[in-house]
Amino acid sequence: MEGVGHGDPRQIDGMGGATSLTSKVAIVSPSKEKNAILDYLFLQVVIGKGQISTTQTCGNILAAVVPFAIESGLIKATHPKTTATVNMINTGGLCEVTIETPNGIINYAGKTKVDGVPGTSAPILCNYLDTEGATCGSLFPTGNVLDEVDGISVTCIDNGMPEIIIRATDLNISGNESPAELNANLALKEKLEQIRLQMGPHMNLGDVTNKTIPKMCLVSVPLHGGTLNTRTFIPHVCHEAIGVLGAVSTATACIIDGTVANKLAAMHSGGAAGLSIEHPSGEFTVQLVTEIIDGKFSIKKSIVFRTARLISKGEVYIPEVNG
Repeated sequence: MEGVGHGDPRQIDGMGGATSLTSKVAIVSPSKEKNAILDYLFLQVVIGKGQISTTQTCGNILAAVVPFAIESGLIKATHPKTTATVNMINTGGLCEVTIETPNGIINYAGKTKVDGVPGTSAPILCNYLDTEGATCGSLFPTGNVLDEVDGISVTCIDNGMPEIIIRATDLNISGNESPAELNANLALKEKLEQIRLQMGPHMNLGDVTNKTIPKMCLVSVPLHGGTLNTRTFIPHVCHEAIGVLGAVSTATACIIDGTVANKLAAMHSGGAAGLSIEHPSGEFTVQLVTEIIDGKFSIKKSIVFRTARLISKGEVYIPEVNG
């Protein structure tokens, strides 16, 4: 569990930081699925509304699922590493998660650095399997790699996270602004919401007024030698970095001709080194394994490295609801 709480920034009556990034819950149990060992249900606390959303999954929290399962006795560790396939209940996708467990003991210490996360830890390999259309039903749920909304070109994509990708300059910004500056741009946020509400039904998501998806990803040319520069709204607040599966969907759009992202991407950083998705806190590298069978392009694996550490153990007491 990363955090629970729905509005009070002091978090007197809850856990977490009263932001969507730190108000997340993972419910983990043994899986009954033949291809998985663990089930993972992700709950997103909708800040300020006292609501829980199950319409998406979360790759950052997923990285902690296997360590938690070992710590809580759900599965046993093996030497020198432990790999467990996790069933992501929210989307129905699978992810092979590998962590370091020398002599059957979880190793949290290491030198792997994730931009936007303090310190370093041992690497956690997350190998997402067959995430195309996990929520929307297809990689390009509108049937197009490029759509137009109110005169603005957009790409709607779902390779694990439903996203609407828009060229930053089409919204009269550079794409290099800080999250604080973008969050203060009320005209921009209003325009993004207009686009989101219009495209939600076309992405097979129905009315998205009260949903946390699709995310809105503003893209521009890379600044620091990466593949693409991004600013992501999740969906109404600009992310200090970028979500795991949001990065996967964005990286996927980079390699497909005709998308908004592909037209701006610097593909020199692709290949075995992966695609470097720049964000306000640094960069996020995604490796994609693709194949073409009978002329049809598909993403077979989406590989990322994350980190996790043990913060605390204890009990959270939930008050009874009266009335």
